[in-house]
Amino acid sequence: MTFPTPDARARRGRYYIGIMSGTSLDGVDAVQVEIDDARQLRLIAHAHQAYPAALRDELLALNQPGENEIHRAETAALQIAQSYAQAVAAVLYLSESDASDIAAIGAHGQTVRHRPDIGYTVQLNAPALLAELTGIPVVADFRRRDIAAGGQGAPLVPAFHAALFQADHPRALLNLGGIGNLTLLRPGADPVGFDTGPGNMLLDLWCQRHTGQPYDAGGAWAASGQCQDAWLAYLLESEPWLRLPPPKSTGRDLFSASWLDSRLAAAGNASAADIQATLTQLTISTVLEALARHAPDTEELIVCGGGARNLHLLGSLTRQAPCSVSASDAYGVDPQHMEAMAFAWLAWAHHHGIAAGLPSVTGARHRSILGAWHPA
Repeated sequence: MTFPTPDARARRGRYYIGIMSGTSLDGVDAVQVEIDDARQLRLIAHAHQAYPAALRDELLALNQPGENEIHRAETAALQIAQSYAQAVAAVLYLSESDASDIAAIGAHGQTVRHRPDIGYTVQLNAPALLAELTGIPVVADFRRRDIAAGGQGAPLVPAFHAALFQADHPRALLNLGGIGNLTLLRPGADPVGFDTGPGNMLLDLWCQRHTGQPYDAGGAWAASGQCQDAWLAYLLESEPWLRLPPPKSTGRDLFSASWLDSRLAAAGNASAADIQATLTQLTISTVLEALARHAPDTEELIVCGGGARNLHLLGSLTRQAPCSVSASDAYGVDPQHMEAMAFAWLAWAHHHGIAAGLPSVTGARHRSILGAWHPA
């Protein structure tokens, strides 16, 4: 039997593919990037693969305890790998590349449980199947090593943000996916990052429930309502997690439909649009409170993730923030490409033995090389 030599990984191509399917459950974003010897990153191609409705519904259901969970979770993981493989095929087609051109795929998986407080996290994925389907090595399971070292295992992207956006003045990056998270960048210092609370998650939930639409396009529905200040104050005061200091992370385990439903009675006679407007302000308020408490010297806030396309939210945030606010495309990175690019970069970091798990972000005891390698 012949075993690969230690440098076998280095003989593949110079490109990396990153795949992200976040808590919003709208589908899969995949990018192909080139990272050169100077560690400069260039986007080559992007593709989006929507989740089938049945898979999306099952993933939502798997965020809560239910019958026959192990079988259902494993079956869903296989379907996720199929969706990932389709997204990879689309990216390769758009870039006119072959599998042999790709050094590795970074695939996050779909989070259905995140409990760093008791030492575990679950991202549904089938990386061995993805490697088999694509013929490309896969780096996956990025969170567990950091949690094993006592960290939160999240957020994962601040090291990538620092690689792209470190400047000679205080900056912050706000990722607005299902959950909001901040990366705080200070000259000469390691990045700090933490979750701030709900991003799009509750907004999407409420919109789907009352309009049948997957999300509030541009925030138009929220803009038609009025923020209910008393109920907003109640939402902020009634959730202890919001007052926890960093490091901290969260997800659907906490900010779920039941979390919202248990607080609706306090909204009184507010209309559905008023609820949406208030939930939008909840996202904004949690971000601004986190900045005021932990980074009051921030000079600019760069917004990425799907929430950057919510024009009502972004405009309201811009008016209320004490610093300049802009979407990341002002810096040459499409907001909806950012997280997938981060996982391409994390695959590159794993491949090159770079520790992207940072104690300054997660509270871990030491830096860690994140992810597990699945050869093709």
